[in-house]
Formats: sequence, C-alpha cells, structure tokens
Amino acid sequence: MKVFNKIVDLQNALFLARKQGKKIGLVPTMGALHEGHASLITKSIGENDITVVSVFLNPTQFNDQSDFDRYPRTLEADSRLVEACGADYIFAPSVKDIYPCPDTRHFEFPPVTTVMEGERRPGHFNGVCQVVSRLFYIVRPDSAYFGEKDWQQIAVVKQLAKYINSNVRIVECPIIRDPDGLAKSSRNSLLTKEERAIAPAIYQILRESVGYAETHSLKETRNMVVERINAIPELEVEYFEIVDGDSLLPVENWERSEYIVGCITVYCGKTPIRLIDHIRYKDRKNKRR
Repeated sequence: MKVFNKIVDLQNALFLARKQGKKIGLVPTMGALHEGHASLITKSIGENDITVVSVFLNPTQFNDQSDFDRYPRTLEADSRLVEACGADYIFAPSVKDIYPCPDTRHFEFPPVTTVMEGERRPGHFNGVCQVVSRLFYIVRPDSAYFGEKDWQQIAVVKQLAKYINSNVRIVECPIIRDPDGLAKSSRNSLLTKEERAIAPAIYQILRESVGYAETHSLKETRNMVVERINAIPELEVEYFEIVDGDSLLPVENWERSEYIVGCITVYCGKTPIRLIDHIRYKDRKNKRR
C-alpha cells in the first residue's frame, strides 16, 4: 500500500493503472476509520483492480466549527486499517491541495439538499458536493463507495454525479452495526462510556417502530419514536422524518408511497454528540419490512 499526499503523484500512479485497463474504485472518507469503512474498502477491492481510499477531513461541509475541531483525526490508525483490508492507495491531501483557492461553487439539488440534514445544517451538502466533485476529478474512479448510514448524502451524491456528467457508478453499501445495534460512526469514539451504553436505544426503538407501524398511522408512529427516545436521559431527537425514499419529501400516510424511510438525528450526552440513523418501513414491492 502507498500513501499519497500530493495530487500529481496519485494521478501519475492512476494514469499508469488506467493505461493498463485497470478499473479504479474510490472510497471517500474523512478519516477515523472503523469496520463500516472497512466494508466499503472490501467491496471496492472485490469489484476493482485498484482501490483508492481518500482520508480528508473536509472543512467546507462543517457548519459548526466546534464539530470540525473535535472530529477525530487518526491517520496512523487509519493507514493500518486500510493496509489490513488490502487497498492499494491512501490519498491524504492537505486542505491547500484540495482547495488551492477558496471554492466558491454552489451546488443545490432540491429537495434532496434542502430537507432534513440540508435544512438543519446550512451549507453542509454544498461542502459535500465540493469535495466529492474534486475527488471525482482527481481520481476519475469507475466506481465510488458510500455507506448507507449517510443515507441522504448518497441521494445528494447521485444528483451531483448527474450534474457534473460523471460516469462514476455510485455504490451503496449496507450499514455496519455493533452487536447492540448502534450504527458504526466515527463520532462514536467521542461518546463517553455511559453515553455509549445509552446510544443503542435509538436503533432499538426504530426497530420496534416497524412492528408498531403495522397497526398505527404514520403520525402515531412518528410520535411514538420521538416520545420514546426523548424519554431516555441524555438523548434528544433533533428530527425524525418519515419520507418517500426517492424524493425525500415527507409522506402523510403509509399509502402515499411504495418506498418509505424513517430518518432520525439524535443528540446524545451533555456535549452533545450528533448521531444519525434510518429505518425502512416499506420497500418497493409495497411490503412492510
């Protein structure tokens, strides 16, 4: 495995690989890697000849400076994980390399960039689009791999790929969870021992809500989830939206769509740490899950 910090060095290596007809996979990350990232890397390795893992903490997608400041930075440990997975290259550029001058581009793809996370984190998805478009330009991957935990982000990236006329294939990979159900996240390392013990209740309640939804209205289901989570000390729901899985717009009842997803963000602890998750209520075959 090789680590590249400079764009030109990575591009030279990829030029040779591409000249030999090799397929290139990209796993974009912000570092603080875990088993969820490892699953993306493994997926890419299985489908491509060369796998590039980018490790870049992107400042333009943080609307809260304190969130950016305390985000884990663990490049040495990240490198060990990437090497253990068997990836070929790590791309760990500086901010100056990615943004040699201020990025003034503005990306907006309503409604997917304007609801839920987009509404509550102004500028977040614009920053995501800025860095992903740069990575697509630099790496020119055949496929790029994203985890379903950031479910709304995948919808945004798909719109971005269309907008910039990129032929990259966007590959969605399942959420990886701890045995107690908590979705793997780089932010989990910021939880105290007590907070970590409480956080799995989020997914447990989401799972229970699937059965509850069989005999209750959409509004009742939403209220149940919010009330149950808010009743737990150290947890506070920022939002829980039940939406159409394609448009990401809220639905009024279970009959309005054949693909319905519940998306949640919860603050955990006194700091607090912002945790996201989601659950599918209906799939495209119009069956409850």
